[in-house]
Amino acid sequence: MRASRSSLARVARQRQLALSRRTFIAPTAIRQVDLVQELYIKELKSYRPTPVKASDAEGQVQKWSTPAPPKSPEEGNLADGLKTYEEQQVEVEGQAGPGEALAKEEDWFEEEEEEEHGSGH
Repeated sequence: MRASRSSLARVARQRQLALSRRTFIAPTAIRQVDLVQELYIKELKSYRPTPVKASDAEGQVQKWSTPAPPKSPEEGNLADGLKTYEEQQVEVEGQAGPGEALAKEEDWFEEEEEEEHGSGH
């Protein structure tokens, strides 16, 4: 009986190795059909888009209308504006107007005093 147990164990081990080799080398199981993918592809193949009509855009697009032409300025206002412009006094910077004293120009630039070093640097 002892020999039969050891031989049984050896046969079982060999069988296990043979099965693991077979599953490793043998191709995987036949690919199962994906029902969702099949339905999706079937629907894609049977889809026919509706033809586009010229009347489809009626509710989506506004009708084109040319803008109103701009109003021309009135000639009377132009003459009055030109007259007031010509009567204005010309202001020049740095010159005093009539009855004003000439303002003294301020110097905004400040020079820093240099420090003298005794070491000759």
